[in-house]
Amino acid sequence: MSWLVRMQLDTALARRERIHDSYGWHKKLWECFPGNPDKSRSDIGFLSRVDTLEANFRIWLLSKKKPVQPIWCPTGDFAVKEVSPTFLSHRYYAFDLKANPVKTVVQRGPNGETLYRADGKRKSGKRVPLVKQDKLREWLIRKGGTCSLNQNTGGSLSGGFRIIEDRPLEIRPMVASFFRKKDKVNGKYHKAYHGGVQFRGTLEVTDQARFAETYYSGVGSAKGFGFGLFLLAPLNL
Repeated sequence: MSWLVRMQLDTALARRERIHDSYGWHKKLWECFPGNPDKSRSDIGFLSRVDTLEANFRIWLLSKKKPVQPIWCPTGDFAVKEVSPTFLSHRYYAFDLKANPVKTVVQRGPNGETLYRADGKRKSGKRVPLVKQDKLREWLIRKGGTCSLNQNTGGSLSGGFRIIEDRPLEIRPMVASFFRKKDKVNGKYHKAYHGGVQFRGTLEVTDQARFAETYYSGVGSAKGFGFGLFLLAPLNL
């Protein structure tokens, strides 16, 4: 059982609620799941997306736990619908995806040497956003064929879908989503951003079980900040 929520919030109300960036939305959407302060996003199992319209925000939320209407969302602007068990049984879908496509660049010293942390472990590669159209297309195609779903082992599994090449694929320019987050160690705030790219096109399901897993776990990184949620409409091709 899973649930899809659509909320609407005008910009003035969002300002009064002090929702200024993606991290602000990240914190606010937890209020749809009261009584779970110690749970992580993956434990609850929800994905979200916030679209900025002319005078308001449209919020989508997909969860395996039924969300409740938060007190800051006006009555009439909160709609929740149970996702039918047969919804993911179709072969073709029109999709709309807002994702955070990145590549990992290995960090090396001035002489090309490997860098290590104080604990002796190798420094993680730095994530940088993808911006070129051809690289973004390749990234999405790769996610359909080899989408990383197993976070415990780091293994790569099929995303369970492929992009229909002979139908239009719209890739909008990357939009930077800036936010401020408090460091848990020193208590200071630091600025950061995620590069958001919207993809719209048609996909074919190649593995229903994998595709269902991709649908609920999301595509790409920064899922807690409003990226990775597939909006789908079944097609009869």
